[in-house]
Order: sequence, then structure tokens, then C-alpha cells
Amino acid sequence: MKNSFKTLAAALATSALVLAFAPIAAAQADALRGNVVIDGSSTVYPITEAAAAAFRKEYPNVNITVAVSGTGGGFKRFAIGETDISDASRPIKGKEFKHAKENGVRFVELPVALDGLSVVLNPDNTWVEHLTVEDLKAIYLETGKARRWSDLNPEWPDETIKVYSPGTDSGTFDYFREVVAGKQGNFRPDMSVSEDDNVLVTGVFGDKYAIGNFGASYYFENKDKLRAAAIVNPTTGEPVLPTPTNVVSGDSFPLSRPLFLYANLTSLRRPAMRKFVEFYLEHAGEFAQQVQYVPTSDRIAEVAKGILKRRRAGTVFVTAKMQGDGLIYGKREQPLDVAYAEANLLDTK
Repeated sequence: MKNSFKTLAAALATSALVLAFAPIAAAQADALRGNVVIDGSSTVYPITEAAAAAFRKEYPNVNITVAVSGTGGGFKRFAIGETDISDASRPIKGKEFKHAKENGVRFVELPVALDGLSVVLNPDNTWVEHLTVEDLKAIYLETGKARRWSDLNPEWPDETIKVYSPGTDSGTFDYFREVVAGKQGNFRPDMSVSEDDNVLVTGVFGDKYAIGNFGASYYFENKDKLRAAAIVNPTTGEPVLPTPTNVVSGDSFPLSRPLFLYANLTSLRRPAMRKFVEFYLEHAGEFAQQVQYVPTSDRIAEVAKGILKRRRAGTVFVTAKMQGDGLIYGKREQPLDVAYAEANLLDTK
């Protein structure tokens, strides 16, 4: 009986403490004020907006704006200190790193989710089940030979292939071009392009003979309007669809990629900015699943939290070497799971 009374007393004391501290916590949340300015990738926008919406509920006096000008457009603003955070669907490039360095902008690089690129078709397209990377080259490249579906297969319709693509400021465009065109190839100039993925969805949905590409999450959201073409893995020869399981296994799906936040190191001195980025990272896996992305591995998530906590500035994806009187910046050709370590960071300082 004495133990029961002790248990009851402990429970009542705990409840009293919770009730006592609740007004304090609410007051502290109300006291947090400030602005956080974000721009960049349309692919990363859904997860960042989910994080911002959740944060606003807890900290209503923090104003967070999330704009979409594409990964490249976001880095242009970020590198001159116009924004606090840059959403990116690819790692920062050497020339963008150099621009930030020239302007004294230091940053932390934080992977927040994984995504796959989906190649999508009109639901009335009954002839394509899968495509190879060579097929994509034939369709998308300026020098490609496929301008009609029958150019790929004589049994397919003798109809013009209408191509929809993200715009040139998009990280999705950059990543897809890297996979399909390589460093030297150029995409055909007659594509219909937009930074707004919803425009691409509408375009493909409205044309039986169209093809498009964008982040897999947009395909997941629009499966009632589009269907995905399986992409043949060049190593195994097996067609692979952009499912969440396949996306997280980069070895399986040939068009998977990490998504990033780049946070200005000076901006992180402000309490509202610091609290938001910590909140985002702490719940990144939940937000990723909420908007149909794939969470990063536990190891990557822990490394990111450590880099943020210790304010370890720089990127792991840019390399530097002396050439003549100056530095030449290159790209680290390693996947996220290999490259993302504090020892590989290159700072703009």
C-alpha cells in the first residue's frame, strides 16, 4: 500500500511540474522572434515548407519565407548573403563555392532527405514499359536520334515526342543532364521547360505522346495523372521503378540523389534561425516521409547533426588544388554515404 501511495505521490508531483513549466515553455516560444529567408530548389520546397509549417505552430512569432527559384537561382542569392538558407537538389558546384568564398559567406552543408528522378509518361501511353539510359540520350540530347516514338522502336507510334523538363536553374535539370548527357552533351533546345514541377505534370498529363522528368515525390503525388517508366539499371540490366525502397538503394535505382540545406553560418548566430535549423534536422525524417521523400540513413543524419552542433563549415563535394597562382575547384566524385564526413569538408574561409 505504501508503494502505491508513493507511486501516486510521484505521479502527482510530476504532473504538477509539467503544469508549472507549461506556461514558461509557452512564454519562451512566444518570445522567440525573427525572420528566416529561404530560397532554392522546387524539389526541396515541399519538405522545407512542411518543416516551416510545423515550426510556425510551435513558434508563431518567427516569420519563415520559402521561395522557389531553382537550385542554381537559390545559390546565386545565397552566395551574396541575400538568404539564410539555400534549398538544393544537388551539391554546391565549384563556381558557386568560389562565389560564396569571394563574398565571405560561410555555410554548413546538411543532407535532409533522398529523392529519385522519375521519368514520367501520359497514362494513355501503353507502349513504353521501360527505358534505358541510351533511350533517354536519344530522346533528350541535341544530337539524339529519337524525335518520334517510332525512332526508338518501329512498332511504337509514329508520333512526335513532346519533352517536358525542369528549367536550367533547377538542380533536377543539372542532375538529369549529368546522368544522361555527361559533362559534354547538351539537351535539345525545343524542350518545354519550367521551374514549376506542377507545370510539367500538367503538360505531360495533357499530351498522350509526352515525356517528362522531375523528382519522384511529384510523381508520387500525381500517380492518378501520370505513370512512371522503369529505368534499366546499366549494371544489372533490370528495369527499376522509382519506389521509396529503390530510391534509398542508389545501387538499385540509377536516378537517386540526396537533397540538401545550406545554412549561412553567420545567420545561425540568430536564435530564431538556429532554432529552426535544429528543429528541421531533428525531424527531417518525419518531414521527408510526410511529403513522400525518403529519409537519409541514420549515420548521415547523425553526421549532419554533429556538423551543425559544432558549426563545421564547408562542403564535402568540392575539392581544391593549386594551379599556377590560384586555386582550381573541382568536384568530389563520391556518393553521399562515402563523401559525407567532417574530414572531407572544404571551407570558404
